[in-house]
Amino acid sequence: MNIPFVKCIFNQHIVKILFSKRWLSDIKTSHYNRKEPNFGVLFDIDGVLTRGRKLLPYTRDAFRKLVTTSGQFRVPTVFVTNAGNELRSSKAAKLSQILGIPVSAEQVIMSHSPLKMYTEFHKKHCLISGQGPIADIAKNLGFTKVTTIEQLCDAFPNLDMVDHKKRRGFHSPFRDYFLPIEAVVLFGEPVRWETCLQLVIDVLMTNGNPSSPIIRPPVSHLPILASNADLLWMAEAALPRFGHGSFMYCLENLYKKISGHPLQYTAIVGKPSEITYYHAEYLISRHAHELGFKQPIKRIYAVGDNPDTDVFGANVYNRYLQTRALSKLKQVVTQTAAVSLTANLSPIFDTNAWNHSNTVELVANDAEHYYSAENIQSILVCTGVYNQEAYDETSSINHGHRDMIMDPELKKPKYTVEHVLDAVKLVYEIEQFH
Repeated sequence: MNIPFVKCIFNQHIVKILFSKRWLSDIKTSHYNRKEPNFGVLFDIDGVLTRGRKLLPYTRDAFRKLVTTSGQFRVPTVFVTNAGNELRSSKAAKLSQILGIPVSAEQVIMSHSPLKMYTEFHKKHCLISGQGPIADIAKNLGFTKVTTIEQLCDAFPNLDMVDHKKRRGFHSPFRDYFLPIEAVVLFGEPVRWETCLQLVIDVLMTNGNPSSPIIRPPVSHLPILASNADLLWMAEAALPRFGHGSFMYCLENLYKKISGHPLQYTAIVGKPSEITYYHAEYLISRHAHELGFKQPIKRIYAVGDNPDTDVFGANVYNRYLQTRALSKLKQVVTQTAAVSLTANLSPIFDTNAWNHSNTVELVANDAEHYYSAENIQSILVCTGVYNQEAYDETSSINHGHRDMIMDPELKKPKYTVEHVLDAVKLVYEIEQFH
């Protein structure tokens, strides 16, 4: 064999090995030099990413900046919606399809998601109201004995008398075996408001026995858990549509008019409640951990279209974070089964009207890592409920729920941008992240 030829082959292998090592070293160096985010982003969906079933312009452009070419998130991201008509897994699948990137169920918070923490009601017989597969939603959240409005109508057909064509002159054989309702759970606005309003009030007025006559209105009624207090939301129409908060407003006023007593909620979850943002902080940190990031999340940016829910909720939670920063985290997050978020904070809801149930989910062993945010900043976009030309910051009109504290400052966003792409660009500019 020709010796110079062997040397040439040998030298080529040496060059290849050296080049390979250098290439790997460059990749490794590049990886370690890449700035790791210590911030996360919360996105509302309706009015920010979509309008009904229609994807808003710039949405996909925004998420191209948030993910790598392989579709992996570069920044911890969670979607927080006040929609309550489907399971988290279903919403995640839809987001994956419309955004063109993989979104997991653990990145999605529906309005009803925090109800999973209210375990004291999971074994009670609950009347449930809303749209979509509400029985499956309730089961997924942990509720074991549920009756829908439609099932209650079947058991007591004479209660649903608004539609004269549906009137029936016989009693259901199931009414004698019907177990009393022990609590009411409102997942979202129903389709037939008149039927739902009538039957929920029937159940409240009779302490869960709708076949019984009313002797006198109860001074205190059955527990009510409600998710999503949005008065309005934005779909394909040019004008905002009634949300679940509008239905709740009708229910509250009808009940007071009929009974003479105010309707009281055991809990209201979904934005702008603190418990929803508390859960979101945990999921943001968990997503960062799943992405392999070592730094704790210090800042959260909440992108929304509604000053009365998205902005209000983020600003209220920011007040809580400021309070938490002044005290030791262990004084706030204890290793018990529950904790009150508002012990040292002016409550978001009137405590006389809403009992803050101590039902916050905890991560006992490494709470400090998962609850490390120092502030949350609100970013308002102009593609949904908020209309920059029509919105009057000085107006005394309150579109929030009646039990929310009235503070106009809480409805003022930290930043206002045109659309979601501008929001992402703004976050990257503030964080100097590229």
